[in-house]
Amino acid sequence: MVEKALTAKGPRYSVPFRRRREGKTDYRARRALILSKMPRIVARGSLKHMTVQIVNAKVEGDEVLVSAHSKELVRDYGWKAACGNVPAAYLTGLLCGLKALQKGIKKAILDIGLRTPVKGSRVFAVLKGALDAGLEVPHSEEILPDESRVMGEHIANYAKMLASEDPEEYNRRFSEYLAKKLKPEKLPEHFAKVKEKILEAFRKKKAKKEEKKPTKVRRKRKAESERKKSSRKKGEGGKKKK
Repeated sequence: MVEKALTAKGPRYSVPFRRRREGKTDYRARRALILSKMPRIVARGSLKHMTVQIVNAKVEGDEVLVSAHSKELVRDYGWKAACGNVPAAYLTGLLCGLKALQKGIKKAILDIGLRTPVKGSRVFAVLKGALDAGLEVPHSEEILPDESRVMGEHIANYAKMLASEDPEEYNRRFSEYLAKKLKPEKLPEHFAKVKEKILEAFRKKKAKKEEKKPTKVRRKRKAESERKKSSRKKGEGGKKKK
């Protein structure tokens, strides 16, 4: 009995990785995403903001290829509404998708982390934005939010109801909107304007890029013709000496 006690190995228990213990990473899900061999659209949100990144997994650590933050909507495109709602999530996803296409990234897979997949939630609004930008992402159409929700019509309808029933509560809940001189009832129209600004900005960038291409081609052709001329002169010089 003593010998058996001495040779006993004890309980078979392995300590989970730190990020698993802290509830930050689901390693099974991460492994499946990495095995897809596609960049990941990492969508993360706080109460007030959305962050979207295109990430490539490497042995030494994840490499961020492209990123977009909801603060950019305010800074660069005049967004006046909240930065943590569904319309802001969509626009941040759209912005990230357009940036990814600029860098030549055409396909990706969605990484929602430890969030529970809920139809029409912010992470799927991000996905819809990336899809509308032109990225190819495996998905089911059923999980995406409706167009009306993406435009913020649910917020506008709630604001209209609150304004008629309880003006004090209306002013309290939408104080940030009103401080920026945006009536929440007008959110769908404001959303459409900001979306068009984003698309227009990237259309201009694409046009500038296309304008630069011919000059590069002309330079290349000019260099090739000069090389041919110099090689001909050398050949003619060699014949004269003979």
